[in-house]
Amino acid sequence: MRHKNRGGGTSSASIHNNSLVDRSQTESKSKAKPKKNDKVLQNGQSKSKFKPFKKPTTMDTHSIVIWKHPILTLDYFCKELVYFSKSFVKRLICYKFYVLLALLVISAPIILLYIEGPHLPLLVWAKTKCVWCLYWLGLGILSSVGFGTGLHTFLLYLGPHITSVTLAAYECGGLNFPEPPYPEQIICPDELDTAWTTSLWNIMLKVRVEAMMWGAGTALGELPPYFMARAARLSGRPPDEDKEDLIEFEELLKKEKHPETMTLVDQSKLFVERLVKKVGFFGILACASIPNPLFDLAGITCGHFLIPFWTFFGATLLGKAAIKMSIQVLFVVVAFNETLIARVLDVVGKVPGIGEKMQAPITKFLENQKQRLHAKKDSKGTNIVVKVFDLFVLSMVVYFIVSLINSMAQNYYKRNHKTSKKRSSD
Repeated sequence: MRHKNRGGGTSSASIHNNSLVDRSQTESKSKAKPKKNDKVLQNGQSKSKFKPFKKPTTMDTHSIVIWKHPILTLDYFCKELVYFSKSFVKRLICYKFYVLLALLVISAPIILLYIEGPHLPLLVWAKTKCVWCLYWLGLGILSSVGFGTGLHTFLLYLGPHITSVTLAAYECGGLNFPEPPYPEQIICPDELDTAWTTSLWNIMLKVRVEAMMWGAGTALGELPPYFMARAARLSGRPPDEDKEDLIEFEELLKKEKHPETMTLVDQSKLFVERLVKKVGFFGILACASIPNPLFDLAGITCGHFLIPFWTFFGATLLGKAAIKMSIQVLFVVVAFNETLIARVLDVVGKVPGIGEKMQAPITKFLENQKQRLHAKKDSKGTNIVVKVFDLFVLSMVVYFIVSLINSMAQNYYKRNHKTSKKRSSD
């Protein structure tokens, strides 16, 4: 039995040893496979069902626009809108007392409007005036608030409004047509009031409320640069990458040490900065009273040098709502008096080739406006000048909305990229 087991058969010990060797080999292979798979997955070259991992690439902020990446831009815009709404609600919660007080002040007259009584005519009149003033105040804010670009509401709304009042005054011979808000069209009165005869002063008085409210709105729109620069100065930290205006301002202060490297634009900006810094209230008043595209720098300068709020805002409000608007209204009224318009049309008609073609639609437009003032004909939208202007207004509004979407989408990307960058560094 022993000889048979040695020669022709296998012992139980050898079988056990072989099974242990096979088991260890299979376990070592199974342990090696995951390592190989992990290595392949890390290199991103696996041919299996696992897809390679792609690292996100950094985009150029200025390329996030609706005509290059429409879906991405709209997605970022919606996310920024949600973020802005949440931030606004949080700020309202921080000022609960003032919010409740404002709601009570606003809701009280609204409730009284639905209660019959002798107070009703006065409230209706006050409501009409408030809505009219808020309309022009909002247009003024849109003109200077700056979401990538401002909506030029003076050119689109206030300027044409002053023009229509001026043309009506010269055609009617008086200004005692209805007080603002006007109906859909101004109609000449049957009887003229001697106190409202057509004159330069009376025309300016007729549009004073609209002009002053629009100017006050532009003054309110100048506050964001002031608060942004003031917060950056008080924090003591360098401005963030998305604060391009502050970075540009600090670079301008550095260029002041090397005047030979400054361009004409830099010298103009530096002049505004020195004027505001040295003269104070009257320097701000001078910058706000004269139409100039560099007034944002005045707001940043005031915030950076910690000029008191009421000094900055008081001078800005006085300059924009009173002095600057008086100059602009005076210019429009003078430019659209009948004598000057007739002379301009004569000059246009003498242009060789295209003079008569340009003169005809303008003359027809003015005639239609005069007929509408006397309620003889409603020709709104029938003249090519009206259609071209309506198309121009529509294109400007669309451009403003697109610029707003692009700006908010870029702000979201900058903040998100900055947050992810900070997390990766931590």
